[in-house]
Amino acid sequence: MSIQHMVIFNLHAGKDTDEAQNFLSSSAEELAGIPGVEQFQVLRQVSVKNDYDYGFSMVFADQAVYDAYNSHPVHTRYVAERWMKEVSRFQEIDFTVMA
Repeated sequence: MSIQHMVIFNLHAGKDTDEAQNFLSSSAEELAGIPGVEQFQVLRQVSVKNDYDYGFSMVFADQAVYDAYNSHPVHTRYVAERWMKEVSRFQEIDFTVMA
């Protein structure tokens, strides 16, 4: 069963800055290239009901592929060197489709 992984977040660099754009585009390039990542999207939050600025969404074929992504060296390095330094707060959520 596929998993849709989403994370919404704010950046220390703020919203709609050159630094934010750089983070978003370089993150997409890095993360979308990890084996097993499908349908990677960079999202900009527009609802007044939510105070997060951006989101990433991606799909994994199953739990094993998702687990491999989480432990992949590119992902673990990205989290340590970029995410933990540049993201001020975030929320993750994972969905499967209900039949």
